[in-house]
Amino acid sequence: MLDPTLLLLASLAAGPKHGYAMMTDIEVFAGVRLGAGTLYGAITRAEQRGLIEPAGPAARRQPYRLTPAGRQHLRERLSLLDRVRRAAARREGVS
Repeated sequence: MLDPTLLLLASLAAGPKHGYAMMTDIEVFAGVRLGAGTLYGAITRAEQRGLIEPAGPAARRQPYRLTPAGRQHLRERLSLLDRVRRAAARREGVS
């Protein structure tokens, strides 16, 4: 399974969302259903690391957005995944 933090950063790259909206978006684009505990744990860790931040005042459905550090982290992780994908494809003889 992909890293939940990477999945939530990818979801937030499209714009601010609250937890349930992220969960739904991730299921649509990645085909991965994250449980609430997994998602909210990833949100907490990402916020503590400065990768995401609240997008507005605290509310029942708190929206989050990427920070500049979160965008950079997402770019770096995607670049690494692309390098791994290309290397694996070359080794398997697939382009």
